[in-house]
Amino acid sequence: MKLSIILGTRPEIIKLSPIIRALEKTNEDWHIIHTNQHYSENMDKIFFEELNLPKPKYNLNIGSGTHGEQTGKMLIEIEKVLLKENPDVVIVQGDTNTVLAGALVASKLKIDIAHVEAGLRSFDKNMPEEINRVLTDHISDYLFAPTEIAKNNLLREGIEENKIFVVGNTIVDATLQNLKIAEKNENIKAFFDNIVDDDYFLLTLHRAENVDNKERLKNIIDGIFTITEIYEKYIVFPIHPRTKKRLEEFNLFDKLKSNKKIKIIEPVGYLEFLMLEKNAKLILTDSGGVQEEACILKIPCITLRDNTERPETVEVGANILVGDNKEKLIKAIEIMLNKERTWENPFGDGKSGKRIIKILIDCIKR
Repeated sequence: MKLSIILGTRPEIIKLSPIIRALEKTNEDWHIIHTNQHYSENMDKIFFEELNLPKPKYNLNIGSGTHGEQTGKMLIEIEKVLLKENPDVVIVQGDTNTVLAGALVASKLKIDIAHVEAGLRSFDKNMPEEINRVLTDHISDYLFAPTEIAKNNLLREGIEENKIFVVGNTIVDATLQNLKIAEKNENIKAFFDNIVDDDYFLLTLHRAENVDNKERLKNIIDGIFTITEIYEKYIVFPIHPRTKKRLEEFNLFDKLKSNKKIKIIEPVGYLEFLMLEKNAKLILTDSGGVQEEACILKIPCITLRDNTERPETVEVGANILVGDNKEKLIKAIEIMLNKERTWENPFGDGKSGKRIIKILIDCIKR
């Protein structure tokens, strides 16, 4: 059996790392194709080194661009590689342009598609990620759903049950495996000690529907400012390149920098970020993966979105949605700071990577 793992962004590298580690323990023929959708070294290359993962066999160097331009370039370059390699299965994860492009090329070439983290739905077609994940699910042959909720989403859309496997989420594997590495790394501990005192909130912000909308982004920043007036805590903000660019375009960046309680830092490595998450009093985010990690690490989370494709985090009480509404944000912080961190992790037992590889091997070699 030959497998092509197609990835292109930080979350994909992280969430596919347990699958890569599981494959390393087999005798199967496999390789990594990296579209380089994330083109900043700190947002990309460093993760392979930190996680001790093998280098990609192919780097396509796609970089940034409009959705159409980026996806089009990926289709052309991925097709060249798959025609050369002729794998039995293409593995993709999540909802990025890389995922859609990889799945489309594989489908046209009659190569089986395994979609990791299948069945997630925000039910918001304004999100490009929603389009990507829905289209990928409907052309996939193996749909690895993290939860029963995700499986039921797929069944309601008419996808055959024999294609769906509830396996948990590889984010649990990755979080538990890599937190141990981070806690033992002296350089990472030194980095963390130099950031802030222990009493801080962590902020991440990068979704297009937030940062590309001037009014919405301004509302979120106003809410963050209000938090700094109410609470005697720093807000640590590893700033995404896209977010920084938009803040500058909308004349909001200087205002943000002027607030001494908001500590803006450059994007950090995955292990550093895990430590920032683990030690935060509260996490404010619009990231799907961070919602999951916060839930796993028992850190209260507030999501700066109107919807989420991770409803399990809300159902267990680990997360509250507030959109860009300042009043909802302030109320949610009060609730979450006083909440007991006793919720159950809904995303599995940390063995999803091994489970996925076993299913693929058993099905294909049957």
